[in-house]
Amino acid sequence: MIIYALLLTTLGLAFLSLYLLWKAGGQPLPVSWPRLVTGLSLGPFIYLYGTWVYLTIYAKHVFGVLFMLCLLAVLFKKKAAPAALPALWKQGIAVLFSILFLLGTWLYFTGTTGKPRTVALAFPFKKGNYFVLQGGKGLPTNIFHYSLRGAIYAMDIVKLNNWGGRASTVFSRRLSAYTIFNDTIYSPCDARVVHAYSNNPDNIPPNMARGPKNTNQVLLETDSCYIFLAHLKMNSVVVEDGQWVHAGEALGTVGNSGFSSEPHLHIQVHAKPPEGKPWYNGEPLYILFNGRGYLQNEIIRDKHQ
Repeated sequence: MIIYALLLTTLGLAFLSLYLLWKAGGQPLPVSWPRLVTGLSLGPFIYLYGTWVYLTIYAKHVFGVLFMLCLLAVLFKKKAAPAALPALWKQGIAVLFSILFLLGTWLYFTGTTGKPRTVALAFPFKKGNYFVLQGGKGLPTNIFHYSLRGAIYAMDIVKLNNWGGRASTVFSRRLSAYTIFNDTIYSPCDARVVHAYSNNPDNIPPNMARGPKNTNQVLLETDSCYIFLAHLKMNSVVVEDGQWVHAGEALGTVGNSGFSSEPHLHIQVHAKPPEGKPWYNGEPLYILFNGRGYLQNEIIRDKHQ
């Protein structure tokens, strides 16, 4: 199961970062620097990219505290007697991986798409803490959306429970175990409904063999853009094609239809394309919810709370 693999990878790399720093703290710098630079660069990388939410987002903060304590150990831990310098190949590997981790950390914030055009929307939920499971400014944080109809700024949003997880367990086949399932989705702006339907059954996690053509959805149109909301619950959509909706008006509820392995809301926005082109051929727009942009693994606290 990929979810368990990702979580174990996160925890393993976090432990490796702490181990490298702890070991480096007990040796003189000429001997320990390969461990030191690798641990220092790996820590922020896994802090930002780790799939902590599959366990609890609070595990990320625990790791951050332990990381800082290990840094203090590097400064104050008693050093052992000088030993042989590390081999050149070990030094080279340490430098290579450190560069890759630092590059990934930098790209987390900047992305690879330059300065995007933005669109201001209201957050489509009204109560609770939410989490960007996938999102960001293109590669590398939004890799799963990058080639999907130009959806380089698309977002997958889940809801957090009181324990900081997105479900009652790491993985469940019960749709109701996921906190966001059946949560009401509200229109993020005043718009006209272009398409709206919810006739497709919800997938039982992690099966998503039905694919993207079976996604319950609402497609909204404004004067300047299209807003696509997907993976809605079967028979939950309460608006119709051609209907005008206002910001804050209910559209439907979150489900797990289409190309989706667990309940979440997928949202993407495109500028209006030239006449005759489908909506997803328009320029992708980076979403600002209530004036702020969000990246992968960030928490969205709704202003209605």
